[in-house]
Amino acid sequence: MPQALKYKAKSIIYFEGDISDKIFILQSGKVSLISTDIETGKENRELVKTGEFFGVKSSLGKYPREETADVILDSVVLIFTVSEFEKLIYTNPRITIQMLKVFSNQLRRIHKQVGNLLSEEEQVDQEKGLFGIGEYYFKNQKFKQALYAFRRYLTYYPAGILQAKATEYLVSIEKCPPGKTPAVSSGPAPSSSSGPASSVASLSALSAAVKEEGESTTSVYYDGMTLFSKENYEEAINCFRQYVSANPDGEYVVKALTDIGKALYLLKKNDECIKHFTSMIQKFPKSSELGDFLLHLGLSHEAKGDKAKAESFFKKVIDISEEGSETKRKAKAKLKALGGA
Repeated sequence: MPQALKYKAKSIIYFEGDISDKIFILQSGKVSLISTDIETGKENRELVKTGEFFGVKSSLGKYPREETADVILDSVVLIFTVSEFEKLIYTNPRITIQMLKVFSNQLRRIHKQVGNLLSEEEQVDQEKGLFGIGEYYFKNQKFKQALYAFRRYLTYYPAGILQAKATEYLVSIEKCPPGKTPAVSSGPAPSSSSGPASSVASLSALSAAVKEEGESTTSVYYDGMTLFSKENYEEAINCFRQYVSANPDGEYVVKALTDIGKALYLLKKNDECIKHFTSMIQKFPKSSELGDFLLHLGLSHEAKGDKAKAESFFKKVIDISEEGSETKRKAKAKLKALGGA
């Protein structure tokens, strides 16, 4: 049978990290569960309602308590062993349903917090992390893997903070004669994360990707990226078109087509750029690159002297782009320069 125990105000029923098979029901009084918010690191306090269970998950799961049970006012608590608790819920389905509702709400809250954390970490770390993988392989003289990583970096971050250094690494590997060791300047690059260099999973995944790629036509796309970074836009366009022609359903088709449009703009071929990105919007209306399509339509119309159309496209970019994104920042700056902000 469960025991009824009295707890005085300011006492503790159990501490975070304790291991126990006891489950509790608050019969009367006031108890607060104190935990650490995984998103902010701040202290969380959650009041236990009269008649509500607490300490269930850790007891059933046989892992340490995730919170401290702090007694706010004098309280009476029923204490169950796991076996007693199991017998209770078997004979009372209503209790099971109530527990499931509580657990469901807790899981949704945790899922949201974890999602926010992962999103923030990805935004902050993934660019430097990818560059760090390339550096790790370069320093360990695994130049094929380093080449692959730096090409990946330039694919996803053509205007990234480490773009110049990544290009230098990439060019040094490509131009190095067989049997020689590529060299780069000793000038400092912005600090890259040390995490990827020590992450076996990241390195293994990249090695597998390098092996899988082999001598496929994907390398043509990377050649285009290299040429683009060297401002050799005509030849870059040829590589991108060659890649798209050989891989109509390839991983980088949309990026290759986007880079063709960017190259046309940089070559001052504004009419061709407008036609190209107009076609892109029709083909890929839900693309994650849509902001770039619209931005370059605005830039091309601005270059042609059509201020009204340029402003219209820049406003569309601002409307659809995420706050803080590079595309939105550029559109805002352009709109302000045109006097439309």
